[in-house]
Amino acid sequence: MAIKVYKPTTPARRHMSVLVNDVDKKAKPIKKLRIIRKRSGGRNNQGKITVRHIGGGAKQFLRLVDFKRDRFDIPAKVEAIEYDPNRNANIARVLYADGVRNYILAANKMTIGQQVVTSKEKYITGIGNRFPLEIIPTGQTVYNIELQVGRGGVIVRGAGAAAVLMVIEGRYAQLKLPSGEIRKVFKECLASVGQVSNPDFRNIRWGKAGRMRYRGIKPTVRGKAMNPVDHPHGGGEARNPIGLKYPKTPWGKHTLGVKTRKAKKASSKMIVKRRAKRK
Repeated sequence: MAIKVYKPTTPARRHMSVLVNDVDKKAKPIKKLRIIRKRSGGRNNQGKITVRHIGGGAKQFLRLVDFKRDRFDIPAKVEAIEYDPNRNANIARVLYADGVRNYILAANKMTIGQQVVTSKEKYITGIGNRFPLEIIPTGQTVYNIELQVGRGGVIVRGAGAAAVLMVIEGRYAQLKLPSGEIRKVFKECLASVGQVSNPDFRNIRWGKAGRMRYRGIKPTVRGKAMNPVDHPHGGGEARNPIGLKYPKTPWGKHTLGVKTRKAKKASSKMIVKRRAKRK
C-alpha cells in the first residue's frame, strides 16, 4: 500500500492524496454476505437529530463480517482481500475446509492463498490466526479482541490498530491498547494475531469538503460563527473571544478536557492505567 499524490491541476488536487490499496479489484462481494446500509441522517425514531454531522454519502452495502470466528480447528484459505466501504480496514474472504465462506478482518501483510485457523488447544504461528489470550505468547500484537467470552471482537478493529499482550495474571490478561490504556481482559477471550490491515489510512489527506460528503460526514460549524440563539459561543461583532470562563457545548455543558466517563461504571475496575492526555 502507498499514498498517491496527484499533480496540482486544481486547488483541491493540490492538497489531496489517495490510498493505493492492495485489494483484489476484480473480486465481487458475495451476495449472501451483504445487505443494503440504511441511512438515518443522525435522526432517531421521532425524526430528531441526535447525532450531528451525519448525512448524505455514497450508497453502500454492509458486508457481514464474522467478528466471532468461532469455527474451531477448521482451517480456512484466504481467497481474496477486498475493500469494505463501511470500515477503514480491508476484509478477507475465506473458504473453510467444510465449504463455508465468510468475511473476516484482514491482518496487515495477509496474502491470498494463506491459511488461517481458530483454535483453543495450541498456538500456531502466523498472522490472522485466532486464539484465546491465555495461549498467545506475551509481547505478541493482537487485534479484534473480545471483552466477553463468545461475544466476538469489539475492540482494536480500526485500520493499522494493534494491542500488545503484556502479561497473564490469574483470571486476566493485561493488554496495552493503541490509546496507551492498559486494560485487563478475561484470559479466555479470543484475539487475532497481528495488526489490522491498511495502516496507511491515517496518512490520507482528504483535500476537499466534497470527499467528506461522499463519506457521509457533514460540515462542523464553529460555535463562534453562530448567533447567540444557536450556541453559547455565538454573537458579537467581528472577531471576539467566546466570553466565557470555559468552552461549552451547544447545550451549555463543559467541553474540552472534561471527564465524561461515569464514575461508577462497572468496567472501570478492568482499567489498570488510563490513556495519557493529548498535549
